Amino acid sequence: MTTSKTTAQSLVKDMALAPQGKLKLDWVKAHMPLLNIMEEQFRRDQPFAGKRVAICLHLEAKTAYLAQVIHAGGAEVAICGSNPLSTQDDVAAALADSGVTVYAWHGTTEDEYKMLVNKTLDFMPDAVIDDGGDLVATLHSERPEQAKAIIGGCEETTTGIVRLKALAADGVLQFPMIAVNDAYCKYLFDNRYGTGQSVWDGINRTTNLVVAGKTVVVVGYGWCGKGVAMRAKGLGAQVVVTEIDPIKAIEAYMDGFTVLPMKEAAKQGDVFITVTGNTSVIAGEAFDHMKDGAVMCNAGHFDIEISKPDLAARAKGIRTVRTNIEEYAMADGRRLYLLAGGRLVNLAAGDGHPVEVMDLTFALQVLSLKYVVENGAELPADVLSVPEELDKYTAKLRLETLGIHIDTLTPEQEAYLKSWSH
Repeated sequence: MTTSKTTAQSLVKDMALAPQGKLKLDWVKAHMPLLNIMEEQFRRDQPFAGKRVAICLHLEAKTAYLAQVIHAGGAEVAICGSNPLSTQDDVAAALADSGVTVYAWHGTTEDEYKMLVNKTLDFMPDAVIDDGGDLVATLHSERPEQAKAIIGGCEETTTGIVRLKALAADGVLQFPMIAVNDAYCKYLFDNRYGTGQSVWDGINRTTNLVVAGKTVVVVGYGWCGKGVAMRAKGLGAQVVVTEIDPIKAIEAYMDGFTVLPMKEAAKQGDVFITVTGNTSVIAGEAFDHMKDGAVMCNAGHFDIEISKPDLAARAKGIRTVRTNIEEYAMADGRRLYLLAGGRLVNLAAGDGHPVEVMDLTFALQVLSLKYVVENGAELPADVLSVPEELDKYTAKLRLETLGIHIDTLTPEQEAYLKSWSH
């Protein structure tokens, strides 16, 4: 590893990659009008002056710009990657060169990953932005005294919110965390349209296989699953959904998809995509029923949704047949393929969500972080919703950047809606 030219603490792969990473940053900045507005406002108002912010996110160009916007608002910023395979080394170098402290490189081992998370916390942040809950979990499990000093933070993903709610349910969460993932602008657009497009981008660029005519099994029909299924249908696939929630199962059925238990879906699928946030949703006997040539990938935060131990136990041989594709040779001659080591296929084998989608989400992030920093002392140590006014302000701002105008209520209409006697 080499260290940053501007922040001696930074740990990145190679600072010589910085010019290449800056080109990526320039590209996303040209397509993120909301963050451009936030950056201009923050440079003027300095809402984070005197504060330190620690970030744990997938470190690619869009995330790097988010860190720069917070830095522009007066904060000292340290960032680490939230996944060993999603960090882009050229972007990490460019970000370190811009004055943000960076602890990340692509392909970290488990021990290296934990070390970099702890280095980010050694930065002694006042507030955090997390993706998957690793910063917050480490604070509570290994650094409880430090946790007591945190003003608060924001969480980006469903997986992280599950962990936060477990902390809150046990009565041990030490500071307020805004559930950005649960904001309307996040799950309606980022989770559905962002995941839907980026997952198929990762699959298609990795496999170079046709989708039309194949049977795609989508495991989980939350907002991410809805997006993946919608895009699969648009690409010409037959879609099967597996679910544990009866309401979501009915929704998938009424959206025109076949709903089956995994033991039946396993026999039909050509491509399997997990989007649940849970462990071992494809496991055990499911592998025994899959077709020769079945492709599996994960779009949940951790590499636990497809049981790699169960898959490996059934294989007589494993080899890498193409970048980000492992072939598991079964004893009966079938070949099963796992993409990106079971990690997030849209980031480990792609560039993540489209730029414009993340512009919306990251505008919510920075506004939520500002809200926490300004109001943390009055907020309970709990998992909190994004204030509705921030959600609507972000959507309104996005419409303005698109040149779209909408109607407003007349005084008569407002009076009608507030009255029970009409």
